[in-house]
Amino acid sequence: MERLHPVVLHHIVNTLQWPGLRPLQHQAVAPILDGHDALLLAPTAGGKTEAAVFSVLTAMAEQEWTGVSVLYLCPLRALLNNLAPRVDQYARWLGRRAGLWHGDTREAERRRIRMDPPDILLTTPESLESMLISHKTDHARMLGAVRAVIVDEVHAFAGDDRGWHLLAVLERLTRVAGRPIQRIGLSATVGNPRHLLTWLQGAGAGTRPARVVAPESPTPAAASPAARVELDYVGSIENAAKVIASLHRGEKRLVFCDSRSQVEQLGAALRARDVTTFLSHASLSADERRRSEQAFAEARDCVIVSTSTLELGIDVGDLDRVIQIDAPGTVASFLQRLGRTGRRPGTERSCLFLATKDHALLQAAGLLLLWGRGWVEDVAAPPMPRHLVAQQILAVALQEHRLGNRTWAEQWNGLPPFDRSGEPILRHLVAEGFLDEDDGMLFIGAEAEKRFGRRHFIDLTASFTAPPQFTVLSGRAEIGRTDPSVLTEDRPGPRRLLLAGRTWQVTYIDWKRCRCFVEPAEGDGIAKWTAGAIAGLSFELTRAMRDVLLGADPPVSLTRRAGARLQTLRSEKAAESVHPAGLVITRVGGDVRWWTWAGYRANATLTATLSSVTDQVQRPTDLFVRLREDLTPEMWKAARAEAPLVLPDVDARAVRGLKFSAALPAHLAAATAAARLADLDGAEKALGDATRFTAFPPS
Repeated sequence: MERLHPVVLHHIVNTLQWPGLRPLQHQAVAPILDGHDALLLAPTAGGKTEAAVFSVLTAMAEQEWTGVSVLYLCPLRALLNNLAPRVDQYARWLGRRAGLWHGDTREAERRRIRMDPPDILLTTPESLESMLISHKTDHARMLGAVRAVIVDEVHAFAGDDRGWHLLAVLERLTRVAGRPIQRIGLSATVGNPRHLLTWLQGAGAGTRPARVVAPESPTPAAASPAARVELDYVGSIENAAKVIASLHRGEKRLVFCDSRSQVEQLGAALRARDVTTFLSHASLSADERRRSEQAFAEARDCVIVSTSTLELGIDVGDLDRVIQIDAPGTVASFLQRLGRTGRRPGTERSCLFLATKDHALLQAAGLLLLWGRGWVEDVAAPPMPRHLVAQQILAVALQEHRLGNRTWAEQWNGLPPFDRSGEPILRHLVAEGFLDEDDGMLFIGAEAEKRFGRRHFIDLTASFTAPPQFTVLSGRAEIGRTDPSVLTEDRPGPRRLLLAGRTWQVTYIDWKRCRCFVEPAEGDGIAKWTAGAIAGLSFELTRAMRDVLLGADPPVSLTRRAGARLQTLRSEKAAESVHPAGLVITRVGGDVRWWTWAGYRANATLTATLSSVTDQVQRPTDLFVRLREDLTPEMWKAARAEAPLVLPDVDARAVRGLKFSAALPAHLAAATAAARLADLDGAEKALGDATRFTAFPPS
């Protein structure tokens, strides 16, 4: 602690009135001040931001860093908005400033930042890349002094394509700065922290010193020793609203749902019961979300209903309890949500699960069984991000205006796959007109302008594609966005939609500008959004659900309703889908199913691998693979005996859902989509399990 700057220590004691630092904050000081890359691990509200910022501010003062010397990267704008005042307060202790730049930042504020850069800039990787390619920003002047990057909620990046995008942009930033940049990741509990730190180091892995700082045990059970978790079965969203309205009055409750439609339906049902309710999800306008978050932070007897937008470290004030409708898809997500409670001295972490469907009850029980075993998912980057190699080549061509056709790969300092292994992708970009080539130099071509050039190439800075939505306006006020199908489906009577927990009647649709004008209305509205990529459940979670059907109970309190419903599921479902000695194949009429309990991706892999005996027109499920109607035990044994694992088949829609797939050769785009749909390990385990036929009539 004595290594921290004296002014920082003074304010910790006198301004924050802390009696001392937390263990994580103590242990982070030495590696950060020694310039090491670091991963700081702690549950939600574990003081990770302060652990990083106090040490970085000390380095900034002692080493006399100038200009934008620290970047603070977050996955969510709302999290940046929440953190900016706090980080700026800490910076001003030492006469420094923090600034905020993301997609909602007005151009006037961006001009001010360009003219007078802050010492710490809070932003997203997408906004950082937009600075690198923008003709308005002198990126060498703006970003050339960066010494350290803090990546908050780094696990949220690492598990999808935003992580690959982040790593590539950081390597380009390193070249702009002309020096190695210290990388500090902040994360909640993960199963593989050392791997996550190595991943964050990018091209510097193995050459720069690095340390995982995790004073608390990384296992879920140890991280939440006083957690009180209860599982209830309510059967419907309406019943969930009744339970929430009647329980815990006078308390501040945060309710998580895993779809925007559920958030809207539950929010409307709670308001109908005169419960003070606020909503938060990605399709609400920024103003609508901010109003909800601010009101919730200040109110007491109220409920906020949210998707995962409030799962991360956004401060919503002093919570009394968390309620989960149905179940999240991962133990890590549950830990994030559980960690929103128990922050006040003398309080415990708590979560109430309200299952609205049988499958959700089984999923919640399986997830809590894994949690009780101390298991949490490893974070793994999606394989083969070839589409992002194409995106990065085009982005660097914009940034540098021209690239050497032999030296282009140097921009990423040898980081795979943004190295010379991407040469076939580069050649395709040239052949299809995305890049022009002249005298050994590469330039942005007409095809890139056509496909990605809208609004100064804004589409080129994001690694994911959001489904198209219509902006919903009441007068001049934006309420949020809705799915186009709500406006086009043939429905009797007035067209009403449900948004921000209120019913609106559509008065006019501007099809050309994708705008929908509404006015308040009574009655029921429709809440609907097109689902993104189907992730499905993991092998481990579905196997835990199987264990529950076989009799295992999670180490939590079960209400009488939940216990009774689980017993019903065990007596009704277990006989047809599980057996303690292994997996089963069942036949009901012409419906033949292999109950693998292997998860969506493993089942997609098994469908392709056992193509001679599987139904090839099926859509994969989490629990079973549909087999041919004429299957015999002999056919089954022969298929398994000659079954080398193969990647799943993908259709054109899956390839189109891969952003920048148009900039790839068709066979590489299809191979990339297939690799992401596969779970080879899970499929191999399922193939290795003993399998028996049940209720299989003679042919």
